[in-house]
Amino acid sequence: QVQLVESGGGLVQAGGSLRLSCAASGSIFSINAMGWYRQAPGKQRELVATITSGGSTNCADSVKGRFTISRDYAKNTVYLQMNTLKPEDTAVYYCNADIAVSSRYYYRGYWGQGTQVTVSS
Repeated sequence: QVQLVESGGGLVQAGGSLRLSCAASGSIFSINAMGWYRQAPGKQRELVATITSGGSTNCADSVKGRFTISRDYAKNTVYLQMNTLKPEDTAVYYCNADIAVSSRYYYRGYWGQGTQVTVSS
């Protein structure tokens, strides 16, 4: 019943910017941490950035200073502002969220379908 839908991916030139968004919907009681992961062809999925329910953020060294994660609590949405994109940023970006569907259950992880980000040189 819970869904995470990403949007904002696309094709951009190196040095360009994209803003990804991920909206959680469905039976949601509470959302704890949210984050972004990515997976490039032939590589394992890696953490890009996370943000806690309290607003604390963490990001990978490879994107630090270029990417910014944020969230809109009222909209159950997490964003990833990606600036100064590089070809090595090319990957499928996945949204993740720890969601409790009711007060009777604790949080579990949910994943979005992913959105393709392609950066050309």
